Amino acid sequence: MSGRRTEVIDLSVVVPAYNEEQRLGPTLDAVTAYLSETEGRWGEWEVIVADDGSTDGTREVPQLQHPRVQLVTSPRNRGKGNALRLGVAASRGRRVLVTDADLAAPIEELERLDKALSEGHTAAIGSRSVPGAAIDNHQHRVRELLGRAGNLLIRTTAVPGIRDTQCGFKLFEGDRAREAFAASRLDGWGIDVEVLQHFRRSDWPVAEVPVRWSHQPGSKVGPFDYARVLADLARLRARALRPADLLVTTLFLLMAVALYSGRFFDPDHRYLPDSLQDQNQWEWFFSVTADNVAHLRNPLFTDLQGFPDGVNLMANTVMLGLSVPFAPVTLLAGPAVALSLCMTLGLAATAVAWYWLIVKRVVRQRAAAFLGASLAAFAPPMVSHANAHPNFVILFMIPLIIDRALRLCAGTRVVRDGIVLGLMAAYQVFLGEEPFLLAAIGLTLFAAAYAVVRRDLAKEAWRPLLKGLLIGGAVCLPLVAYPLYWQFAGPQSYQSVLHGDNAGNSPLSLLAFAERSLVAGDAETANALSLNPTEQNAFYGWPLIALAFAIVVRLWERALVRALAFTAVAAAVLSLGPKIRLPLTDTVYPGPWALLAHKPLFESVIEGRLAMICAPALGMLLAIAVDRLAATRAVGTMYLGFLGVLLALLPLVPAPLKSAERVEVPAFIADGMWKSYVHEGESLVPLPLPDPGAAEALHWQTAAGLGFKLPGGYFNGPYGKDRIGIYGASPRYTSNMLRDVAYTGVVPTIGKNWQAQARKDFAYWKAGVLVVAPQDHDDALRKALEKLTGRPGRWTGGVWVWDLHEGG
Repeated sequence: MSGRRTEVIDLSVVVPAYNEEQRLGPTLDAVTAYLSETEGRWGEWEVIVADDGSTDGTREVPQLQHPRVQLVTSPRNRGKGNALRLGVAASRGRRVLVTDADLAAPIEELERLDKALSEGHTAAIGSRSVPGAAIDNHQHRVRELLGRAGNLLIRTTAVPGIRDTQCGFKLFEGDRAREAFAASRLDGWGIDVEVLQHFRRSDWPVAEVPVRWSHQPGSKVGPFDYARVLADLARLRARALRPADLLVTTLFLLMAVALYSGRFFDPDHRYLPDSLQDQNQWEWFFSVTADNVAHLRNPLFTDLQGFPDGVNLMANTVMLGLSVPFAPVTLLAGPAVALSLCMTLGLAATAVAWYWLIVKRVVRQRAAAFLGASLAAFAPPMVSHANAHPNFVILFMIPLIIDRALRLCAGTRVVRDGIVLGLMAAYQVFLGEEPFLLAAIGLTLFAAAYAVVRRDLAKEAWRPLLKGLLIGGAVCLPLVAYPLYWQFAGPQSYQSVLHGDNAGNSPLSLLAFAERSLVAGDAETANALSLNPTEQNAFYGWPLIALAFAIVVRLWERALVRALAFTAVAAAVLSLGPKIRLPLTDTVYPGPWALLAHKPLFESVIEGRLAMICAPALGMLLAIAVDRLAATRAVGTMYLGFLGVLLALLPLVPAPLKSAERVEVPAFIADGMWKSYVHEGESLVPLPLPDPGAAEALHWQTAAGLGFKLPGGYFNGPYGKDRIGIYGASPRYTSNMLRDVAYTGVVPTIGKNWQAQARKDFAYWKAGVLVVAPQDHDDALRKALEKLTGRPGRWTGGVWVWDLHEGG
């Protein structure tokens, strides 16, 4: 070939050849004759013979002298994949037909494939296995059965949903064929599967079209060549775990350690102040779970907190899916170490899971996937929750569940995938139900949008998806039925937790920067637009929103982009809550969340958290854009694009979470002095009682090895006849009065009525000792207790104590 022509034509026909001296000539005669006779139908065309180092006279067949036939050659034989890569790379057609040299599918079948592309598909596969196909000349029966078995293995393990991957008659859109073949790595027969996988990952629709097919004598594809295809694919999968993947995993782990660096290296003595009291609560959750496991007690309940009524642990976010496996760590190293390790590793694992999903389903470019997964796992709302809520940052099961649901849509192995999905869902219930509900909302939004933009795929997918979901539900429900019964109807269960009329985001919070932004953080603004530092649920920043808008406009033709854009926008609007107040005005409009706000399950959701759904959606949009930028040849476009990505992401880089020296546990607790004051069945009563605003006593309890019980506490429990969910134990007269004294420093007039009520409440709590630690207004507390008990407290082990036993 003297020179590479660059003008675009209508159709390229690529014929791979190796030692095809006998069959290539008749094939070229048939192809050129058909295309010449139908010139008006196919326009400008070319035929490219890709010779893979033939050792016979393949390169000298006379038909290669045809003016529209060109020959490209490989210096040595490497395999069909190598030949196809050469031929497709040399093509110029808007459409590219790949056909084997034996022309087992007649060239006239091109009409059927072209019709499929005209209907919106990007590739059409000639198939011998779909209804309407015709086989004129069968292979030997044994050979045919072995071939079918091999093809079954390929389609079930590599390209679910496509019945005949190996038929050598395929029509592609030219540019996408050149991209897919250029990205391929296999030199053997497995390239057909590898290219189809590329089309699937890129969300390019593929049609399987029935064709006439006839077995040709001298075929080089034997039944055992399917084993070679499987071996090729196995090698491809082995190579798929590249050094880049190990590097990415290491980077995510380092990022998680850096985020927690203020506490990670000394978890016993460091506290995350932005967690408010949640770090104390979560360490207690890990500690009590480990204690229940060690003593073979019910892991769904305890009376160590909220004594004597107790705490329904299943109705609280104890994350049994991790606190149980981490029980040995908790017992050996303590709950502070276990929680710190769990949150750090869990955050890194979540990022790796998003990376895996993006590489598998969205883009192949590792750097693009890394950026997308970084945004999904380390976005500002995730960093905010990283202070205090492991159930909202340890989400590694969600990408796995998404992938399994997508497998169901393919319609193969529905039973197996449904069973696995059910097991995954059951495990996620024990990791976090509210994040699971939010993920389900996000998946529903995405599925609805994708079904609208790709109705053809939706028609094919809904039946196997529904069947798989039903199977998954049948597997999941028996595993979670009893724990859920305990959660909603067991001891200390409650109806719902109320968060006020509107816990939605301000529209401004979607554009603002989070407090922990390394370069743009503004604590005053962030706190004004959020419930507290652990609930900065949006804060994506206006540069990222602008970049996402530009990505959607530029790549609007891609169905995946449109579906992701709808998911992000819909989730953001839902996160504004049932009432949406326009910024800087008093105008309020009803929000779409109002339709769900009072429905079971949804009524307990903090609606602002719905904005967290945007993180993976925006991450995938970012990955798609970066992948496209990396492939562009326009230097200016690449420069401006990457500059925009940098400017959008830089303000989102998080600073390490704030940490502070932890308040020491009083010697009265740490040295075991409490043991002589608290008898069997009694409780130690810190005053004021521990609650969500002051739960340091939970740390005392874990430091004492859970040796005593506490009234009050930080948990969700029932209140009143309607069993409405509240934070903490049901208040009593004495606990309310002493709480007021602790906050105001004002001691009310205490007479016989208050003294009698205190005796009732102390008896209800089965109190053995009252304890007041140094704090604001502790003098007032001591005076109140002196009047209630009739005697002064005793300074012991760094606290004031009142022994309530006779003679104490």
